[in-house]
Amino acid sequence: MRLSNLSRAFATLAAVTMASLGLGVVSAAPASAAVRNVCYNASQAGPFATYAGQAATIWNNYTNNINMAQCGSNIIISYTYGGGSYAQRTSLGNGRVVIDYYQAQQYSPLRIMTHELGHILGLPDNYNGNCGILMSGGSAGTSCTNPYPTAAEAARVDSLFGFAARGTTGAEVFSGSWPAAVAQR
Repeated sequence: MRLSNLSRAFATLAAVTMASLGLGVVSAAPASAAVRNVCYNASQAGPFATYAGQAATIWNNYTNNINMAQCGSNIIISYTYGGGSYAQRTSLGNGRVVIDYYQAQQYSPLRIMTHELGHILGLPDNYNGNCGILMSGGSAGTSCTNPYPTAAEAARVDSLFGFAARGTTGAEVFSGSWPAAVAQR
């Protein structure tokens, strides 16, 4: 008899014995999906390293199935001068984020960072111009500073990182979220 079968048999025997003695049986809560660590590396993020930490904290606070921390290199975060901010997902929870320095002077750098990390966590763009939706990106305009995912966006990330999605791949480049930055002179 395998250990799991033996454990189940013992639990059943204990429950029957307790019930025959008139003792109540309390069921354990069902096991939830294990939290998946998503490690990022902001050593190349320059002035945006603190935004990476803040964005990771936001995702940690809004989701249940991931724990983002600066602990490795699932996600490499860097910055550039021009060309636009983008995320390049190599698989779920893995890839790179590039923040455009000039663009971050026009738009909220925290919103850009949280949005681009959202792509790495499996979310697509949603160009509806609604500032309340994180994945609307730059379509919400330069005055939008909301860095928080909606309940639906957070639930989607939790769903993707649940047990059923283990091993999900999907390499993709997300580059159209933010309108092209104005050329610097």
